[in-house]
Amino acid sequence: MATTRITAQLPPNIDPTKAPLAYGDRALPKLNRELNSTMLITRQRALMALCDVIHNAEHICTALKVGIVGSLRRLLSDTDPVVRMKTTEVLFIMAGHAVGRRAFLENYIIIPLAGLFDDEVYDVRLNTHKAIQMSTQSPPGPDGVINARLVESLVNKLKIEEDDIREVILDTLHSCMFVDTDQALEASAMSVFTMLLSHDRPSIRCKAARDIMDLSFPLDGKKKACEESTIPSLVILLRDDNAEVRAKAAGALMVITITTEGKYKAIDSKAIPGLVSLLSDVNSEARLNAIKAITTLAEAPSGRQTLQEVTEKLQFIQDTDTSEAVIKAAKAAIKVITWKP
Repeated sequence: MATTRITAQLPPNIDPTKAPLAYGDRALPKLNRELNSTMLITRQRALMALCDVIHNAEHICTALKVGIVGSLRRLLSDTDPVVRMKTTEVLFIMAGHAVGRRAFLENYIIIPLAGLFDDEVYDVRLNTHKAIQMSTQSPPGPDGVINARLVESLVNKLKIEEDDIREVILDTLHSCMFVDTDQALEASAMSVFTMLLSHDRPSIRCKAARDIMDLSFPLDGKKKACEESTIPSLVILLRDDNAEVRAKAAGALMVITITTEGKYKAIDSKAIPGLVSLLSDVNSEARLNAIKAITTLAEAPSGRQTLQEVTEKLQFIQDTDTSEAVIKAAKAAIKVITWKP
């Protein structure tokens, strides 16, 4: 005989870890109230739900109107690690939208967010760095990091952080150095980047070489690269197994060798054979950067003499390469190498 029995299982579409959403435009005001609750489980469930809701840019605009950003800012100092982790995750998602990045600056989120650089929980630190990196993807995001004087702290974290976080920091510094390189130079970033050129992970070697190129555009950066013995480390990477690493290393040498000191240090470090080997690289960026670096080295008499035998290979590239930029660079290189006083 059948009996009436109430199951202990929750309905299939109910997630007990998330706060139930109110209908329509009442959803975010309700979540905001729950974010400020004195009950830990209520704050946690509200954050779990907010992580799903906030992916929509329209919801971000509504969240700004009801004051959710202010609530998130307060939760950054919460004693519960789960609350801090989910708060930084929400901020990372928000920073993926232009309106969210603008809210970072308008609500002064960057400085309290940077207070979590030393958090004991790895995921909190990772989300924090990802949120800040995402906020620098477009102007005026990098200005916010620079004005907060965070570059030195970011450079120092490169020495001690986990590899995944290091990659994010290198991306953040890349964006910031488009705007200002002074803070990075003052923080001895060149020596830290040079150290990372010998890292086991190809992506870190690649990003470190890219950041060296960024930092070397001003004259002081080129001088620092010569002082820190950065050039020999870059020359080694010209024969790296990873194509992107080879391309970025050649790009860094291309910039550093604009100065006379840089030219002769690169020549003394045997950069020319490595650059010549990249002329037949499958990566067009590696070929382009190598040709431009060869062009700058050919401006030195000893470099021009050594590179005389490369003109035929450059002529072949000019005649057969599929990249217009590479063809143009090869033409300029031949002109410099064959120049006679």
